[in-house]
Amino acid sequence: MPRPPAMAMPPLACDTHTHVFDAARYPYQATRGYTPPDNGVARLLALHDALGIARGVVVQASVHGTDNRAVLDAAGTHPDRLRAIVAVSEGVTEAEIAAMHAKGARGIRVNLVDKGGMPFRSLDALADVAEVIRPFGWHVELLVHVEEQPAQLRALAEAMRLPVSVGHIGYTKVARGGIAHPGYQEFLAMLRDGLFWVKLTGLCRISAEAAFPYSDTASFARAVIAAAPERVIWGSDWPHVAHFDKPMPNDGDMLGLLAEWEPDAAKRAMILSGNPARLYGF
Repeated sequence: MPRPPAMAMPPLACDTHTHVFDAARYPYQATRGYTPPDNGVARLLALHDALGIARGVVVQASVHGTDNRAVLDAAGTHPDRLRAIVAVSEGVTEAEIAAMHAKGARGIRVNLVDKGGMPFRSLDALADVAEVIRPFGWHVELLVHVEEQPAQLRALAEAMRLPVSVGHIGYTKVARGGIAHPGYQEFLAMLRDGLFWVKLTGLCRISAEAAFPYSDTASFARAVIAAAPERVIWGSDWPHVAHFDKPMPNDGDMLGLLAEWEPDAAKRAMILSGNPARLYGF
């Protein structure tokens, strides 16, 4: 029962981080790290309608490995509303990328935290794949703990010459020192240097608090907005996988936090509409 956010929504707002699950149509990998309940594209679009969101991005979940049918079918069926982020192997070809591009894919996800069926061995393995996706205007979406290897992240972003987004505001947990962690401070420097995009997602995954409003994460959100407002995007992380044993946050309330982090409506419109339109090619 999502509630509308307690703020005015700009036109063409975008939720840049969602997943879709329908086990009967899209079986899961044997090596998965969790088994989600079904939450298909119809439910996702109903959520967006309730929140006042016109556009969304379906991101390949680790439970599917490199079988991208779930996200490609969703984006291909709703080309006016959805884009897809896919998972590929290190040997992906230009023809395979072209076929996925035609169905609405606009980037690849490299998950080095919750790998499940994801194939990439390391950040270094991205170099060759970057050359394959560059002609299509795609970007790389990383799920990493940014504080752990900031020097390697900087070298990677500088070498790839592609837009690179990072999920969960960098995925540095409050318990690891929060924004005061030297590695996170280096990440903020990389944002200021134009090397990364960052997603305002996954508050429950970095907070030390058990339930909404995850107030100890506000400093992360405000810090990245201050560092690079033109490269910050928002995502719900719906349907909040692997969070089923904790209080489930209301997505409207989660979205409404953006007004607390950034009181300026023009900047919120940039985060919700303008920035994702550029990154995902809407």
